[in-house]
Amino acid sequence: MSLSAQDVKRKFRRFRILVAGRANAGKTTLLQKVCNTTEKPKIFDGKGNKIGADVVKSSVNRGDHDINNELVFRSNRRFVFHDSCGFEAGGEDEFKKMKEFVSERASTRKLDERIHAIWYCIPMDEYHRAITVAEERFFSECDTDNVPVIAVFTKFDALSAVALGELRRTPGLTRKDILERTPERVEEIFTNANIWGRLCGTRHPPKNYVRLAKMNIDETDCGLLLEYTTGALGDEALQMLLISTQQTNLELCITYAVKKVALAYIKRASQGSMPVSENQWIPMQKEIAKWFPHTGVVSHAMLAQWWCSMP
Repeated sequence: MSLSAQDVKRKFRRFRILVAGRANAGKTTLLQKVCNTTEKPKIFDGKGNKIGADVVKSSVNRGDHDINNELVFRSNRRFVFHDSCGFEAGGEDEFKKMKEFVSERASTRKLDERIHAIWYCIPMDEYHRAITVAEERFFSECDTDNVPVIAVFTKFDALSAVALGELRRTPGLTRKDILERTPERVEEIFTNANIWGRLCGTRHPPKNYVRLAKMNIDETDCGLLLEYTTGALGDEALQMLLISTQQTNLELCITYAVKKVALAYIKRASQGSMPVSENQWIPMQKEIAKWFPHTGVVSHAMLAQWWCSMP
């Protein structure tokens, strides 16, 4: 599907993500990082009516959490999040509601209500029980259709604390030895736990996974998560929609501009099927500009007009 950035915005106004995972999995921190904010999200019901935080908290305490509620951050309104909170506790009714939500929102004809990706958060501070009944049921029973699922291993730095503790109890190691061996031991712990292998062996495995650590540090971002999510989408229009949410992540915009446009032109030119001539520069520039939706494009005519107007 070949659409301009403007066409994407008209047809799909917002990128919608279901965020799944048990309580205290670091979901709120993750979303704040993605939206580059420390504020709490505004919450709306399925009809767009704003809901007070006290009402939501009261509903959750009663076990009445509504997965249809939308979480939107003021810093980036192009994202809409849904929290699956509820089914992870093992309730059959909650699991059924979650499955119905995914089934309906994955294929609804109302394009603006369709979910485009699912982030399943699994905290590594509980790596010994990373895959519980909730994870087993989700990845075995929940057919997400064409909606890609990315497994997000949050709090991954917790494994560093485990590795450090083990190495400190190892006789004969100096402080320098311990620090040097910690990254390798972290990899061993993660590999031996076979978390990713078990997920891949399910009926509906995730498309990819990312590890998130040190989320309390300002410089930490979720660039890799956004990159993997974009790659898992497959459809170019949806990739453009996700990239349209990126107001500061120029790296992702550049990656897809090169991958989707520049490399294609270079390949055709190298094969001799379409030499890149001077009259093709402008069309190529316009195609590249589609991947930079928050950057204005100035034509030669506009630039000349501006230059002539200078005193």
